[in-house]
Amino acid sequence: MTGASSGIGEALARHYAAQGASLGLVGRRIHALGALAASLPGRHAVYGLDVADAAALGEAARDFIARFGPPDVVIANAGVSVGTLTEMADDLNAFERVLRTNVLGMVATFQPFVAPLRARGQGRLVGIASVAGIRGLPGAGAYSASKAAVIAYLESLRVELHGTGVKVVTIAPGYIETPMTSVNTYPMPFLLPADQAAVRFARAIEAGVSYTVIPWQMGVVGKLLRLLPNPLFDRLFARAGRKPRGLPL
Repeated sequence: MTGASSGIGEALARHYAAQGASLGLVGRRIHALGALAASLPGRHAVYGLDVADAAALGEAARDFIARFGPPDVVIANAGVSVGTLTEMADDLNAFERVLRTNVLGMVATFQPFVAPLRARGQGRLVGIASVAGIRGLPGAGAYSASKAAVIAYLESLRVELHGTGVKVVTIAPGYIETPMTSVNTYPMPFLLPADQAAVRFARAIEAGVSYTVIPWQMGVVGKLLRLLPNPLFDRLFARAGRKPRGLPL
């Protein structure tokens, strides 16, 4: 599981460890990962790396498989978010970082596991998207674009693996209480604590659903947003709250 050192990743790690799973915990903050692993029951592997480093991800995958065998579930959860504006030249680096982490990092996370899971004929590849990928949000061009790309990528992968026994699960969270959302200064409807979100995520993963929005209320919002004509959507969201610009979180 990538992005395991905090937020949704940490909550999922605690949930699955309590169920007796052996985990591969991936994240940039090695000390936080080590502390998390030490607090969990069972045997776990810790990999301090950036998902932008495909070679390091491949090495971690091979090490995990050698120690524990092919995993039942691979969760690509790592993601960064920051406010961006196309007109600001300084934000180009932020666009690149967000897209490289959120999109290419997910591809690199799954790549080493596809063949082993296909050969075994079972498994789950789980990608964490976002309702922000349903429609482009002002001041969040990089993040919305990355999550829209993730949704489309996961659908492509799902079709590619149809009939192999390997399920591809797309989870689009709404607002979850994490360090990523803690910097938001605007209202966050249906905000869900991370531990409660983890239980719902795990339920969807076990069921092998192709796509779900959690919490369900944000799924309703997402469907309504898709139906809004562009002129109405533009007027409603032009003044929407925006995430602060700066370094990706």
